[in-house]
Amino acid sequence: MNSNTFRMPVRRSAAAATVAALAVGPVLLAAPAAHATGGEGRATAVVLRTGLDVSLLGKTVNVPVRASLNEVRAPESENETALSVKVQGAENGEPVDILKADVATSEATVDEEKAEGHVNLVKARVHVPGLPLLSLVEVEKVTSRALCEVGKKPVAESNVLGHVTVLGKKTTLSAGGRTQVTVPGVGEVTLDLSRTSTTSRTAAATALELKVKVNPLELGVAEVDGTVTLAEATCETPEGTEPTGKPTEKPTGKPTERPSEQPTREPSAEPSDGGGITTDNGGSTPTQNLAETGGSSTTPYIAGGALALVVAGGGALALTRSRARSRG
Repeated sequence: MNSNTFRMPVRRSAAAATVAALAVGPVLLAAPAAHATGGEGRATAVVLRTGLDVSLLGKTVNVPVRASLNEVRAPESENETALSVKVQGAENGEPVDILKADVATSEATVDEEKAEGHVNLVKARVHVPGLPLLSLVEVEKVTSRALCEVGKKPVAESNVLGHVTVLGKKTTLSAGGRTQVTVPGVGEVTLDLSRTSTTSRTAAATALELKVKVNPLELGVAEVDGTVTLAEATCETPEGTEPTGKPTEKPTGKPTERPSEQPTREPSAEPSDGGGITTDNGGSTPTQNLAETGGSSTTPYIAGGALALVVAGGGALALTRSRARSRG
């Protein structure tokens, strides 16, 4: 019986150690901590950008026309709302209104989770040097948007709404295609409509891109050649947050440092309602399987009873043999 009495605390200690291990286990398996990688996203937006080369009569003087309207970049700047842009020196020294519009807004924003560029242009008229009375292009409304969000595919979209007039001619544009307009004695314009592109981390959208080649000789300009871009937006996805790959260093709860050497209570005659060992993480470990390995709390008593029966049986057998010998 002494050996059985000695084993009980050991088994209880093992059970307590199991509880402590189960309490620590969920902490070690907690989700890895996240940290910011520090990579900023980027976004740009511009209402108009020109890259024109103007050659005066005889091509003796070349005047580059590089202009932009409401060009913004994030995180450096956020939005612009100017409605016109002028250039000097390309038309006999007189200023030229390259663009006029009723509404012309551009916005670029960046935070830890997304980068976005957006352009909105309403009732816009674009002029080039040499054509003061004739618009290169007129549009009712164009918009472009580029959105790059962490964990999502970048999005690029452009829309050209209403009619478009090129060199005084109403033009039907092909969605996502190319249209060429030629006006005798004036020149030609090639339009690319709603150009968009995306990669795994970037997006770009342009509502209209015009390739211009005009020759208004009677206006003192030999040639105007180049490109005009309307409503362009781009973005680059921020690096956001990513897991560190390491479990949290400090457990959220402290397990019992040393299991008790003595049972805290006598084994109950009736099993508890839970039917198992309750752990710190709210779960329970069933005890009915412990009998298969001799780990039940009643095992010492059963073993003690069996030993007593063996001893009693042995004593009865010895007494019977002794009586038989005395009779013989």
